[in-house]
Amino acid sequence: MCEILNRIWSRPRGEWTRVVRRELPAVAAQVAEELRRSTPAFAAVSRRIGTEATQTAVEQALLLTLGLRPAPDPQQPRIPQQRRKPARVVTPMPGTRARQALFAALADDRCIPADVLAELAAQAAWPLPRRVRAVVLAGAGAGTADAPVPAPHLVPPPSPQLTSQLAAALGQGLPGTVEADLCLLIPDPGPRARPALEAALDAALGGRPAAVGHSVPVAEAAASLRWARRLLGLSGAVTGPAERITFVDDHLSDLLVLQDESLARALSARWLRPLDDLTPRQSERLEVTLLAWLESGGAPEAARTLNVHPQTVRYRLRQIEKLFGPAMREPHSRFELELALRSRRLMARARLLRSRAHGSARALGAAVHPLGAAGRAARVNGL
Repeated sequence: MCEILNRIWSRPRGEWTRVVRRELPAVAAQVAEELRRSTPAFAAVSRRIGTEATQTAVEQALLLTLGLRPAPDPQQPRIPQQRRKPARVVTPMPGTRARQALFAALADDRCIPADVLAELAAQAAWPLPRRVRAVVLAGAGAGTADAPVPAPHLVPPPSPQLTSQLAAALGQGLPGTVEADLCLLIPDPGPRARPALEAALDAALGGRPAAVGHSVPVAEAAASLRWARRLLGLSGAVTGPAERITFVDDHLSDLLVLQDESLARALSARWLRPLDDLTPRQSERLEVTLLAWLESGGAPEAARTLNVHPQTVRYRLRQIEKLFGPAMREPHSRFELELALRSRRLMARARLLRSRAHGSARALGAAVHPLGAAGRAARVNGL
């Protein structure tokens, strides 16, 4: 900045603005590079929106600081300005960069002022909807805990062209990336339009796994993106093998349980300690029975879930009551017991998924025997 100021002051006053506009891109590039090196948050945003968009934003900030109006972009249509309207001065950006900048702003967890979002949306020609949902696409190696991990040549990494096609198929979609994950923000069509949304996604993705976030106000789009990415990362642990397009709405309780695995492990250790002295086989049977009883509400219903005789369930429940005592009769304790059991089940399936992703599917598969639906879940989850 000192160099540019020296060059400005060495010129006649009437040439200052011209010199600034000629020298500013180089200065902005240096400022952006220094910020990327010294400020991790800035570097993360820069990676999301790209080098060109970052430099444009820095140029805009410098022009505003110097009190200069940005030069008009010949690619942008001329919009007549209303008189005496003190509008925020924003450097126009080409369409692609403008959309990248808007997506980066919406994907940021920090609160972005509404007028800034409105200006970015106007430049991107993407009318801000009232509510949005995130769509996150799976890349190579995506799989489930109940299905083999697809080979990379079967599930190629999603390309920007795919997100553009998906955005076109879904209407007003805004594509972007979050830490190399290709994502899309779409106006929320409402709960009644979910079948049509699923059909459009299935047709556009051609069987590729994807996760759809929950509906949020547009200013909270980062939350929908975050939980859709989390759900996609847990596919197989909280979803079934046939679910290729998963919705956060269908797995809210599981995502809450797994929000902090350290706390989930502490909860399981606290409430399931009475089972520690049993053999693995005894512990497995009692955990499966207790969870089925807590979820179904009675011995006959639990017996149907486990495909065993009701007397078998009652016998196991008497053993469980001896181990857990009054906790079986207290609503709060039963609630935490169910949370602990579900946490252990989900974390076991998540571990299995990660192991398969690291090439351990053959060894783990030898230890998992095909059973009925409930029994298979119990064996896989170590319950």
